[in-house]
Amino acid sequence: MECVVQGIIETQHVDALEVLLQGLSGVSKERVRVHELCLKSGPNLGVVPSEVRLLCDLAQSTPSWTIRHVGGAMRGAGAEQISVLVRSIVESKASNNVLRYFYGIGYKLDHEVLKGGFAFRFHRGAQITVTVTSVSKMTKLHATNEAVPITPAIQLVEITSPAAADNYNDVVSAVTSFCEYLAPLLHLSKPGNSTGIVLTAGAAAASLMSSGGGKTL
Repeated sequence: MECVVQGIIETQHVDALEVLLQGLSGVSKERVRVHELCLKSGPNLGVVPSEVRLLCDLAQSTPSWTIRHVGGAMRGAGAEQISVLVRSIVESKASNNVLRYFYGIGYKLDHEVLKGGFAFRFHRGAQITVTVTSVSKMTKLHATNEAVPITPAIQLVEITSPAAADNYNDVVSAVTSFCEYLAPLLHLSKPGNSTGIVLTAGAAAASLMSSGGGKTL
């Protein structure tokens, strides 16, 4: 399972967010360029629809594929009281003919996007990954080189951390604590519960850029 929160930030403030993340994590950023294909099952696979995502990592010299299935979120009173979504997730590496395989067993392409940006991976109470990406749509099937940003002025920020049944409370605490450092620049909440942009982010970004923000906190 994993713990996850999301938020959005204006593109003009992404440089300031990068400076802040560099200082908080003490690691170098990684380039992100992922072609994401969402596939949905056809009628021959049963009455209960299923969805899988195929992720092709284009940031590497040799593209690699990952199958990703996101399951249901944790439910109950405890889940409602925390600001982090805890959900089941399964990932597996795959060969470069994985798309043909899923087409062959009856899945169909629902939509595809290209996500480009950067990520920081580090340990701070838990293993945390912060990904900042611009999401683009394809003008032609699989034409990643012709992708057009869906919202050029806005970028998606996602924080994820792997968890297990016996430690998710600790992971939730670590993610929640880390989010507080980013509060001057963006709101972070459970996926689907976006609270928009931070109106005072401009002032916070200017302060970060003027101070350099490079000191590890």
